[in-house]
Amino acid sequence: MMKEKLAIFDIDFTLTKRETLVEFYFYMLKKNPKFIKYLPKSIFSTILYILKIKDASEAKITFIRFIDGIEESEMRKIVKEFYEKRLSKILYKDAIDTVRKMKSLGYKIYLISASAEFYLNEFYNIKEVDKVIGTRFIKMDGLHRNEILGENCKGDEKVRRLKEVLKKEKIEVDFENSYMYSDSLSDLPLFNLVGHPYLINFKKTHDKIEILKWK
Repeated sequence: MMKEKLAIFDIDFTLTKRETLVEFYFYMLKKNPKFIKYLPKSIFSTILYILKIKDASEAKITFIRFIDGIEESEMRKIVKEFYEKRLSKILYKDAIDTVRKMKSLGYKIYLISASAEFYLNEFYNIKEVDKVIGTRFIKMDGLHRNEILGENCKGDEKVRRLKEVLKKEKIEVDFENSYMYSDSLSDLPLFNLVGHPYLINFKKTHDKIEILKWK
């Protein structure tokens, strides 16, 4: 069987210029000003995460409380509009050019992010994208819940989720000739998996990973 080559992209600050979950919150706040009540706890939770008092999963569950109880059909409309009005406007041109270039060279395009899969799925609007993998949230009785299904899709979990998808879809990968693009060293597990890792807009220097400046 011929092995596939992947071009893997992180999303926040790699494809997008801003943090997508924060963008989603402010988009929802504009639609429904009563969501302002969640802001103090969200900010406090983020500070605790930065100070390493709270882990990323706990911080995310607190931050995304505003989705709790939204009907699935309503959420589909919301995320479609969110992509059209906000997400699609904050993409790095260099990122999209790279996605198109790698696709034209025969690579499968995988987006793997710690952000919420239910809105990241809108990135399938970019026709070159083959697979979107993000943190999954529970849906119960047709309602969205601010509970993570499984693990937060970060670090080693990104590799585990990727391998789970590849196994399920019976895809064999030539990792040595695959690429990974991310703004963060939290993606070292994925960087270590591929032969061609790239850091995007990284502020420091790195002795092993080449840094690309995207606009």
